[in-house]
Amino acid sequence: MWSLIGTAGTVALIGAGLLARSSYERSCLVTDEFEIRSPKLEKEYTFAFLSDLHDNCFGDDQNVLLDAIEQARPDAVLIGGDMMVSKGRGDLDISLNLLRQLTARYPVYYGNGNHENRMNRERDVYGDRYDIYVEELKKMGVAYLPDTSVDVYPDIRISGVDLEERFYKKFSRAQMEEGYLEKRLGKAHTEKFQILLAHSPLFLDAYAAWGADLVLSGHFHGGTIRIPGLGGLMTPQFQFFKDCCGGLLKEHHTSMIVSRGLGTHSINIRLNNKPELVVIHLNADKHSPASSARSTKRRVRGGCFCQWELKAPTDISRSDCVHEQVAKRIANVRFTRGE
Repeated sequence: MWSLIGTAGTVALIGAGLLARSSYERSCLVTDEFEIRSPKLEKEYTFAFLSDLHDNCFGDDQNVLLDAIEQARPDAVLIGGDMMVSKGRGDLDISLNLLRQLTARYPVYYGNGNHENRMNRERDVYGDRYDIYVEELKKMGVAYLPDTSVDVYPDIRISGVDLEERFYKKFSRAQMEEGYLEKRLGKAHTEKFQILLAHSPLFLDAYAAWGADLVLSGHFHGGTIRIPGLGGLMTPQFQFFKDCCGGLLKEHHTSMIVSRGLGTHSINIRLNNKPELVVIHLNADKHSPASSARSTKRRVRGGCFCQWELKAPTDISRSDCVHEQVAKRIANVRFTRGE
């Protein structure tokens, strides 16, 4: 009897300790930086990539997250979707507040996740909240990319794809059929460096076949619990030990960076898996026939917030584009939609 009580007490203490650790980690912030080199690029660019905020807050008025982005000195901020939680009311205040502050400082390019798509699809639940959200984004000057492409620099195109609900279902084994992306986006650009914002990382082979040079994904929240040597434990679709829960992956000439996300929902647990801001350095490499990618880290701490930064390239000076007035940041871009 006493041994059973002792065992139960030990298990309870371990569980309480893990929950406390998870609560701590969810309030931390990690910055991971990646360097991508390509012969398609004419100059150097730095982008900050945010995904899966899910209404999480970092400090007062997001000051910790904003400071981390500012330290990266990005030319633009790319959004990978799921900035809110579309379960229940679908609160938009936290994500819109962050985006107002971002658009005051940087050009912002926004691709949808499954939570934005759910607001649009389930209008009997969310009413016109999706339309309100999109209208607010456009007022701010966000380049919003639902199945849309935009030429942002002479040598870069960014495309955002809205993946259908079937690709996000629990226990789904849905395959992306040949030609799916071309139907939604048209052909990938072959001369410009083609960036694809695609929320799910499950379909790297299809993204590569379409012609993306760099894919930016999220959705899997790093696998919830990261186990050394095994990676992420479980995705939101209840898939286990997937190798695409976070980090850098390659398929032929395509690189895919999977953000571990900034927030959680439903399963509010993070262990060995702090929220992540991704910083991407794009560099010209005229001596290589194909793109290359790498990542390294150095650790920076500030208060109880833990920040990681990767070793920066030799020259991380901003491109000339970032010094233009923010009010004109998307004046010269060209949007295209798939037929």
